[in-house]
Amino acid sequence: MERHNILVHFKGLPDYRDERYLTHSLINIIAISICAIICGAKDWYDIEDYADSKKSWLSTFLDLPNGVPSHDTFKRFFEFIDGEALEKCFQDWVNAIARISEGRILSIDGKSIRGSKGRDDKYFVHMVSAWCSSNNLVLGQQKVEEKSNEITAIPNLLDLLNVKGCTITIDAMGCQHSIIEKIVEKQADCIIAVKGNQKFLHDDIQDAFANDKAINTHKQSNSGHGRIETREAHVITDMDWISNRENWKHIKSLIKIDSIREDKLTGVKQENTRYFISTRIANAQYFNESIRAHWNIENQLHWSLDVSFGEDASKKQAGNSAQNFSVLSKIALNYLKKYEVPNYKGAKKISIKRKQNIAAWTNDSIIEMLFKND
Repeated sequence: MERHNILVHFKGLPDYRDERYLTHSLINIIAISICAIICGAKDWYDIEDYADSKKSWLSTFLDLPNGVPSHDTFKRFFEFIDGEALEKCFQDWVNAIARISEGRILSIDGKSIRGSKGRDDKYFVHMVSAWCSSNNLVLGQQKVEEKSNEITAIPNLLDLLNVKGCTITIDAMGCQHSIIEKIVEKQADCIIAVKGNQKFLHDDIQDAFANDKAINTHKQSNSGHGRIETREAHVITDMDWISNRENWKHIKSLIKIDSIREDKLTGVKQENTRYFISTRIANAQYFNESIRAHWNIENQLHWSLDVSFGEDASKKQAGNSAQNFSVLSKIALNYLKKYEVPNYKGAKKISIKRKQNIAAWTNDSIIEMLFKND
C-alpha cells in the first residue's frame, strides 16, 4: 500500500469512535469504500457485497484481522464522521495530485442531492463543486448549510483552492460583490453570468449593448445531438455604462452572448441572449470559449454523478451520509476520469460505466487505476 498515496491524506481524519470497541480501522473503511465506489457501488449494501467478494484481494494490501465491515458499519461510520473534515482530506489529496497552472478555466456550480431529503426534511443536501476541464478533475466541494445558499458556500470553497492566475466561471448566483472581491483577493479572474438577481447591473449591461458598439465580436458554431448551435460573443470595455461603479470596481469587460439553436430535423430555431461580466480584458473568442466551457461542469461532473453513480436516486438521509458519500463519489470519479485505456477493443474512448466494469472485473485494472498515475 506504500505506493498508494491517497490514504496518507486520511490518516489525520478525526475518528469519533471509542477505541475500546474498534473492530475495523478508519483507513480500511475508507479504502474499501473508495475501491467499491470506483467499481460501481451505490450504497452501503453494495460496498459490503464488494468487500465480501474481494476479501482475498483486499487482504493483499490491507490488514483485515476481523474480516471486512458490514453494511451497518459503513453506514454508521459515514453517518457520523465529520463531513467538513472528510472534505478537507479530499482537498489535500487533490492538491497533491493536480497541477493547476495559471490560465486554466475553473468552473464552480452547485448541485442538489435529490434523494437526501426525507419526508420530514425541508432541505436537500446541496453541494457546490469546482471543476477543471483541462485536468478533468473535481478540485473540491463545499456543502451549502441549511437556510443558506451558494453565496456563502462559494467563498468558503475558494478558500480551499489555489486559483492564482486562473479564471473562475460561475452562474448568476455568484454575481455578488463579496464573491468577486474574494476571487480578486485570490489573485484570479472571473467570468460571471448576470441575470435578474442583479437587476440594476443587468439593465445597465443591456443599455450598454443597445447604445454602444462592441469593440470585438466572435462567432462560433457547433453541431451535435441533432442540432446546430451558433454563439456570437460581443465585448464592451467602457465601464461608464455601469451605475454604482464603486460596487463593481473590479469589472473590466461586459459580454453579451447571442445564441441560436436549430433542430436539424424540424428546422425550429431557439434564440437566446445572455449577459456576463469579467474582471479581465480579453478578446471575444476567449470569452465565447470560456463561457461555453463552463457547462462542462454539468456534462462531465453532474451528469456523471447522476448517471454513473446514481447520486440523485440515492436515499442516504441520516446524519452526514449524503455529504460524505458525495466526497467518496468524487474521489472515485477523479480516478475514473484519469484512467485511460488506449484503444480498448478498438475504441479510442470508453465511458465511465465501462471503466467501472473493467475495474470491478479485473483486479489488475483497478490496481493500475489506483497506482499508475499517483
